[in-house]
Amino acid sequence: MGRRDSSKLNIAIIHPDLGIGGAERLIVDAAVEISSNGHNVHIFTSHHDKTHCFEETVSGTFPVTVYGAFLPRHIFYRLHAVCAYLRCIFVALCVLFMYPSFDIILADQVSVIIPLMKLKKSSKVVFYCHFPDLLLAQHTTILRRIYRKPIDFLEEMTTGMADLILVNSKFTASTFTKTFKHLNSRGIRPAVLYPAVNVDQFDEPNATKLNFLSINRFERKKNIELAISAFAMLYNSQQDFLQGDKKDELSLIVAGGFDKRLRENVEYLEELKNLAEREGVSRRVQFITSCPTSERNTLLLQCLCVVYTPKDEHFGIVPIEAMAAHKPVIACNSGGPVETIKNGVTGYLCDPSPHDFSMAMANFIRDPQLSRTMGREARQHVMQSFSTKIFGQHLNAYISDTARIKRD
Repeated sequence: MGRRDSSKLNIAIIHPDLGIGGAERLIVDAAVEISSNGHNVHIFTSHHDKTHCFEETVSGTFPVTVYGAFLPRHIFYRLHAVCAYLRCIFVALCVLFMYPSFDIILADQVSVIIPLMKLKKSSKVVFYCHFPDLLLAQHTTILRRIYRKPIDFLEEMTTGMADLILVNSKFTASTFTKTFKHLNSRGIRPAVLYPAVNVDQFDEPNATKLNFLSINRFERKKNIELAISAFAMLYNSQQDFLQGDKKDELSLIVAGGFDKRLRENVEYLEELKNLAEREGVSRRVQFITSCPTSERNTLLLQCLCVVYTPKDEHFGIVPIEAMAAHKPVIACNSGGPVETIKNGVTGYLCDPSPHDFSMAMANFIRDPQLSRTMGREARQHVMQSFSTKIFGQHLNAYISDTARIKRD
């Protein structure tokens, strides 16, 4: 038997639910880039709907194996965290007992599987922390605090067991340090690996329509109502630049990931439709749920700009996708977008109020060339800092260094 190429690594990626969100986009990009660097990649997950996923996961570039799909996501719409832990633990156990050792195991979101993966003595574990889960969970009642206490403790303890911890932004790195004080006291610091976007998927825009575009999952934390309220304020304005044909053409498209299995998605979409009705712009607001990548790219190429509404977003993949598509972005002046958007150059960073957002949106109505001018700057900015090529180079370096430490 020939000797295996020491530079070619066997890598397992464990992700809880391979849907179409930002975390999933990063995991898929990671798998694609790792594969393109000559390594063997295998994704393991507890859910993968081939009709509701990123195209790369069904193209055959790397295998995707599902374990534990029969396990519940919640129990009477409660205990979501416990169910997520159990599903991911089941996946990890299957990997542990059914597969030989991997050189690297890349996990994200659920850190509780790290000690299980460390049982494979010849493997190194890399954990990608999108954001501390304990900050995302509600601690509003005594029962919730009691319920979350052991989960929060486990999160910090198990996260610290990874051989390498990566985070998606300097904002998240700072939050990680302030949140996991015990890890910080031990000198454990995460490294920043920005998510990326494939710039080659976007053509040069040729026919911009007079519409604004919001892309987000239909979750309340995404604050999509801000886009609708800001658009209503803009549309109902009596200023001269919104009179006549322009006002008739003006519209807002609200598109994003939608999963009918999730009650919040269903309820929030209805709330947004009701808001548009109350604001008097229901005819000018179009809702598109779970559009495929090709349709999303077309929407990006045709809009004036993207309105991105989450506050204190950990990173935010949508702004760099928009900028890669030659489009400026209006976003909140907090969190990850502060690191990705050049204010006044590739878009606008605003206070999260309908007034401020509507004022920024009005700039693109007043100056028809502004979208194109900022879009050129935005495209160049993403190519230099947030392309999948740059992401792949950095990720490959992290993985190779971690594997080298293992061999040494």
